[in-house]
Amino acid sequence: MARTVSELLGNKNVEVWTIAPEASVYDAVATMADRQIGALVVIEDDKVAGIITERDYARKVILKDRSSKLTPVREIMTDKVLYVRPEQSIEECMALMTEKRIRHLPVLNGDKLMGMISIGDLVKELISDKDFIIEQLTRYISGSAY
Repeated sequence: MARTVSELLGNKNVEVWTIAPEASVYDAVATMADRQIGALVVIEDDKVAGIITERDYARKVILKDRSSKLTPVREIMTDKVLYVRPEQSIEECMALMTEKRIRHLPVLNGDKLMGMISIGDLVKELISDKDFIIEQLTRYISGSAY
């Protein structure tokens, strides 16, 4: 049962896909499609400069009739990136994502990008925790009947 972000990252593929702010939005969307992910961390000078998501693409390119091949990531990325630390709890992350209506959180240790967690990762973890508790309670109840 993972309780912290660090433990969650230990149970999943921690490869984080990144992109440069000068790259085209087209390249960002193509990378997301190829990797079957919904967000890329934007890295500039070895630091997190932003995040670009499928939602950014839909709202800031498609709906504004912009060209994805001519628009650089920098123009549509979210530059005030919410992030979490490895020691934070799964519950804290879920609360942050719910409150801010976001689906992806980079994990930073100092300035170092350690991973990325999604709302799907958190839901999967919370369901796993609940299933474990139900199983333990069922065993306890079954065992105490004898």
